[in-house]
Amino acid sequence: MTIRETVCCGSFSNHRPSISIPGNLKYELACTSCKTNYFDDRLKCDSDNGLLRANYRNKKLELKNVPGIGKFHDWLPVDELITTDAGPVTYRSTELADHLGLKNLFIGFNGYWPEKGAFIKTCSFKELEAFPTLTKYKNSGKSLVLASAGNTARAFAHVSAMTGVDVYIVVPGSGTSRMWLPEEPTDSIHFIQMGNNCDYTDSIHLAERLSAAPGMQAEGGARNVARRDGMGTVMLDASVFMKRTPDHYFQAIGSGTGGIAAWEASMRLLEDGRFGKGLPQLHLSQNLPFVPMFNAWNAKRREIIKDIDMPEPKKLIHEMYADILSNREPPYSIPGGVYDAMCATNGMMYAISNNDAKKGLDIFEEIEGIDIFPPAGVAVASLIEAVDAGKVKPDDHIVLNITGGGVKRVERDYHLHKIEPTAHAENANVPLEEII
Repeated sequence: MTIRETVCCGSFSNHRPSISIPGNLKYELACTSCKTNYFDDRLKCDSDNGLLRANYRNKKLELKNVPGIGKFHDWLPVDELITTDAGPVTYRSTELADHLGLKNLFIGFNGYWPEKGAFIKTCSFKELEAFPTLTKYKNSGKSLVLASAGNTARAFAHVSAMTGVDVYIVVPGSGTSRMWLPEEPTDSIHFIQMGNNCDYTDSIHLAERLSAAPGMQAEGGARNVARRDGMGTVMLDASVFMKRTPDHYFQAIGSGTGGIAAWEASMRLLEDGRFGKGLPQLHLSQNLPFVPMFNAWNAKRREIIKDIDMPEPKKLIHEMYADILSNREPPYSIPGGVYDAMCATNGMMYAISNNDAKKGLDIFEEIEGIDIFPPAGVAVASLIEAVDAGKVKPDDHIVLNITGGGVKRVERDYHLHKIEPTAHAENANVPLEEII
């Protein structure tokens, strides 16, 4: 069922005309481009013009009295209440803040750090995507298919082991070392390992083919509102903790979906009316030498031009410190995507060298007292660059999204189990019967 609204072709707005949601539904899906509204669950608009966005019936954020991500139930596209202690955790930094001369630096820590109340056992904020996605699809009768450079795979495998939902996960060879769990792997996890010459985009292409097979369901990537709204809880948690939205939000990106999620969550908080009257400025960072979105944004282009913005992409990806931040087909240009998020928030992009990323990682562990993943080191380096360049003021309220950390800590509490591949694929065009 759809209801079509009249809009000016080619226009884009953060806001939309109000529309009545049927009484038995929690949310509608609205196309960010053509403004068509849908009351069924889907990944794409009929015209496939732009990303779909969830518009929730409840415009006020009312927290549920449960731990973890489930407290944000009203703004997650699931009917069942998620019960887990895993969720985003916000704390006010003193040590790193003093080091950088900042008075209002808040850390969104998404990993395992029990002393801070952080219980994401796979140590990655991708777990915030996995819980709502598998909760949403667990009664579909189909197996969920996704591609990952490693962290998303681990998060979905973990939630699959907890829920029994079948997942087929396609991972390039470079991501194999990230395939571990804090519990015994279960038969519901189907790990397809690609060849060492394949990258994340190759995994995406094989996953697309696999998802078209009978009994399979594409997870959807950036098009999946459950993933985006799960990640958006980082912004919600920080804003609830601060009792306001931040002035600035820092995160490292590969696809940029986390940046889109932060923007969408901020718009919901703006509509709520209790958290401020402006959108946080997005500060998104990529890791040199593979920085296609940085190049396109700084050239003031909506389109990524492959020969200009990412020549010899596999070579560049191989040279990255945080190779997980690599996506040759990011949701940058699509309406409702990264470009629009940056425009709406007057955002800034950063290109961080390997050396600076490593320094950021080391500084955070030394000063804050917890190990973090390379992508989080990229985010720390971008904050340092912004401070040095005067792009943020000492009194500004800043949220730094630490998208993964605490592996050394989780190793003290759990025995980590390697996930063994159930099939191998040398390239994205292998016959499907060889991997199913």
